[in-house]
Amino acid sequence: MGLSGCRGLTERVSATSSGSRDTLTFQTWGADAEVAAFQQLVSQFEESRPGVRVDLQVVPYSEMFTGIDAGLQSGTAPDVFRVDYLTLGLYASTEQLLDVTDALASLDPTLADDVLPGLQRAVQYDGRTYGVPHQTDTSALLVRPDVLASVGVTSVPDRIESAWTWEEFGDVASRLKDGLDDDVFPFAVNWQEAGAYRWLSWLFQADGRLYDEGLTRSVLASGDNADVARRTLEFTRSFFERGWVPAGSSTKGTSFPDTVFASGGLAMVFAGNFLLPSFEETVAGRFEYAATFQPREVRSASELGGNGLVVSKDAKNPELAADFLAFMAGRDQMAAFCSEAVLLPTRQSLVDQGLDFAIRPDLMPVFVSQATTLTEEDIAQVTTPTFAETNLALQNELEECFRGSRSVDDTLQAIADAIDETTGAAS
Repeated sequence: MGLSGCRGLTERVSATSSGSRDTLTFQTWGADAEVAAFQQLVSQFEESRPGVRVDLQVVPYSEMFTGIDAGLQSGTAPDVFRVDYLTLGLYASTEQLLDVTDALASLDPTLADDVLPGLQRAVQYDGRTYGVPHQTDTSALLVRPDVLASVGVTSVPDRIESAWTWEEFGDVASRLKDGLDDDVFPFAVNWQEAGAYRWLSWLFQADGRLYDEGLTRSVLASGDNADVARRTLEFTRSFFERGWVPAGSSTKGTSFPDTVFASGGLAMVFAGNFLLPSFEETVAGRFEYAATFQPREVRSASELGGNGLVVSKDAKNPELAADFLAFMAGRDQMAAFCSEAVLLPTRQSLVDQGLDFAIRPDLMPVFVSQATTLTEEDIAQVTTPTFAETNLALQNELEECFRGSRSVDDTLQAIADAIDETTGAAS
């Protein structure tokens, strides 16, 4: 989620399998830490099931779903693949995935009741289950204490209840803008390309909505919600107008915040926890950074990141594929994967237990707390069957507002029209 977190990916690990009924093909993308964790779990699965082989295929994110789509059409898709929650509904609603409701209930009766509230819905369509919620991630605000101290900001909120309000965050950004050299910006937001939906975190913070309660049409430009959406877009557009963020960091921008932050060009950055392993290499001790919470307005909010594991409709051995999903979502396996890859678990028992994260365990409690602000209603708003199209509309239309001359009201109407076109509400 977020293409800036997908660059530098490992290449394909293995070729397509022979199609044996004792062989599964499993395709994913992932940063090095994720791939290593997947490899360990695949080995454990094979060892616990003599005679079974899992053909792990790792491809670049940019190629992942082009290949998946072609394979689903031709009947040659991998048996199991990884997919983000925002896209999963599209595959489920178009009957591209295997219904694993009954199989998972039999293999792991504890799973459904242990999944975090709302995330079970993220892998369901029409009341049936089409995958397992494997992990989540979310964004927090990484800050450079030395740079903040240079403009008199000597502390950051250490509890989610005391997160900066929009006004307080804007005050910090203004002080940084006035006190920093022209080549260093106060912050950047990670809403580039496929991450455009992260703009919704700001809308949710203002207690706004994208869809109506029935999730059938957009309310961005209608009713009381239009005023909330307008205030949200005016505030976020002001990031560019006030020079708080690099001009190239818009939704279609090519200045990826994680790269700019690592190079020393930002005082603060909105970043997902999945980036912490790469920061250990790119920052490499050149400066210290800490973590605090995303700003709040009416309430605190965040975005749904992360991925589920699903079985394609034409899997050669659907029973073995479902067994693999249940194994990967098992408590011990999920704990090991999330700890090593620095990702958040989807099982409530693991959240309550806490994990020993391999990298920056001092920062991870901030991300864990930030993730608790995501409500079931927020999740429902970003997991509709047509949300992939909605995300593209957000990317295109927000760009016109942030970097073009389109007005706030016209932008909200354009997004609403695009959403209604995909849901059928426009007809």
